[in-house]
Amino acid sequence: MRLRGATPVVAALLAWAAADAQTPSDTRRSGFDTMSPRVQAMQRDDQQNPGMLWVADGEVLWNKIFGITFSCAHCHGDASKTMRGVAAHYPDWDPIEQKPVDLTQRINLCRTRHQQVLPLPPESEEMLGLEAYVAHQSRGMPLAPSTAKELEAPRERGRQQYEQRIGQLNLSCALCHDKLPGHVLAGATIPQGHVNGYPTYRLEWQGMGSLQRRIRNCLSGVRAEPPPFNSTEMVELELYLAQRSAGLKVETPAVRP
Repeated sequence: MRLRGATPVVAALLAWAAADAQTPSDTRRSGFDTMSPRVQAMQRDDQQNPGMLWVADGEVLWNKIFGITFSCAHCHGDASKTMRGVAAHYPDWDPIEQKPVDLTQRINLCRTRHQQVLPLPPESEEMLGLEAYVAHQSRGMPLAPSTAKELEAPRERGRQQYEQRIGQLNLSCALCHDKLPGHVLAGATIPQGHVNGYPTYRLEWQGMGSLQRRIRNCLSGVRAEPPPFNSTEMVELELYLAQRSAGLKVETPAVRP
């Protein structure tokens, strides 16, 4: 609709502005973009990226025989082909468990259901190695969260967690990562909080860590009680964070300060 008295140029500008308002540009940025050139170079070079040590260990475990005489490779074959894109859509719905599971849980379900061995503990070197190896096969692919209808309600609960103020500091994830990205907190730049690089090697940890470890660190930072590893609350929050990061490229193993 053209405004009365508006020149063709003004009318065109108004129409453009209205269309632009309806289709805002994507201003999301990976945490990689906020890092120093030195740390970016460390992530880019597989010879310098310390996370590649976990990827190498994971490859060994992928081919190791567990339990009733077969390995991950016995079922799944060459991970560079069969695992390509798999990590990019987790967490996903598990019809047997009747709940969402993340990649760590999926690996353990394979161990207990098919290899008939005990699950690996959260944050163990073996689990981080296997998860890093599987996720590494999707490096460069866009995050593509599962579209299973069963995930809609859990993902919404994850969004509510993300936006809820918690802890003695009365802060939410959204207050830092949506309202204050780019600002400096305790000497570190606040990122937008996307999850396209996990598991990640953090210089602060001098080691590899999962997304759940990072979430628990944030919750402790606002003086809130972190839920247990692999709890329903943690996986639902992961679901929302994956949706929020959809389309960003997988960087595993990412390096972060």
